[in-house]
Amino acid sequence: MARSVVVADLRVQPIDRKGGLRSWTILRPEGTVHEEADRFLRAHEGSGTQRTYAYYLVDHLRWLERECLALDTVQLRDLERYMGAVGAEVLMPLGEPWRAGKRPYGRAALSASAACLKGFYLHQTSCGVNAGLGETLDRTRLPTREDRRRSFLGHVTSAMPANPLAPKGPYRRHPKMLPDGAREALLAAVRSAHDRLVVAWLADGGLRIGELCGLHLADLHLRENAACGECRSPHLHVCHRPANPNRARAKTKHPWRVEDGTVTGGLIKRVSPAMVHTYFDYLTSEYPADAGHGMLLVQRSGQDAGAPWAPVGARRMLARTGRRAGLGAVKPHAFRHSFTSAVLDASGGNLLVARDAGGWASTAMVDEIYGHVDVHDPVFDAALRTVWGEAR
Repeated sequence: MARSVVVADLRVQPIDRKGGLRSWTILRPEGTVHEEADRFLRAHEGSGTQRTYAYYLVDHLRWLERECLALDTVQLRDLERYMGAVGAEVLMPLGEPWRAGKRPYGRAALSASAACLKGFYLHQTSCGVNAGLGETLDRTRLPTREDRRRSFLGHVTSAMPANPLAPKGPYRRHPKMLPDGAREALLAAVRSAHDRLVVAWLADGGLRIGELCGLHLADLHLRENAACGECRSPHLHVCHRPANPNRARAKTKHPWRVEDGTVTGGLIKRVSPAMVHTYFDYLTSEYPADAGHGMLLVQRSGQDAGAPWAPVGARRMLARTGRRAGLGAVKPHAFRHSFTSAVLDASGGNLLVARDAGGWASTAMVDEIYGHVDVHDPVFDAALRTVWGEAR
């Protein structure tokens, strides 16, 4: 077992399994497994969601202990009170301060916490515990930090007079997107072909950081009419590999296989000429000849030099480069939001094109009724070329 992360009495425990897999559970103070939490977390085995839910759930379970609430007595009002204690906007007394010294959850964290709690208590209901709460949750949303007035103001700030006391910085259309001109500023601030590839591939590919760090060289088909026969244009295959040595995993789990040394299936994403250029620049100048793991991104220095590069390394590199470029700490997922927004703009608001260009998930009904756009559709092709700066 790996070293546990202690959170007051209850603690989150990572468990290393065979084949490089890792799962997460919650332990009681005496070291025994919290059975109810473990059963729920096992339903998310093999996904990054399991780790996220473990940390949100352990906080909630600690709150239950402090409030002397048992799982079979929790009511919707108790859950609303907890959500208010961690930052949601609720109209009720919250009791004593919770998580003293820590900032309240942001909007995304509140949404994730609400999803975790709803899933946990619905799972409890399926096990015969607190059926009344389960029925209520099945038709009721837990509160988040949604503030329509504040959200509206945030979207029209550019039309209002600038505050002279506000810190100066690049204009950002949305808090989750990159500032305007960020790609060029980052490319000017990077210090290696390796880092240049990361910026170009995140910007032009709309990849998640786990997808990028989880790529193998065999996944890259960077020439026309590749052997897989699944896409005429240069492309790559995003394959879910839970046993990658750097623990980088693609979120999507499309079926894939290797036939005669050629990868087929997975999530197919087209690549831009800039992505191809940075790949060959990196491969011919910095990629170690003795790297036997076959992964694309490699740690370039330190005691782990030559090993596959972990997502945490990519995040730290982007944060450092963003500060050097005067952009502040840049987060990898901001590239994905900016990419999708740019594709929407370039395709005239075509949600189907944006969904498939970025590899976003959609509802089952949309998948079944509308299907997927052809990657060689003229609208799809024109949208990507516009985003890549190659509009005809």
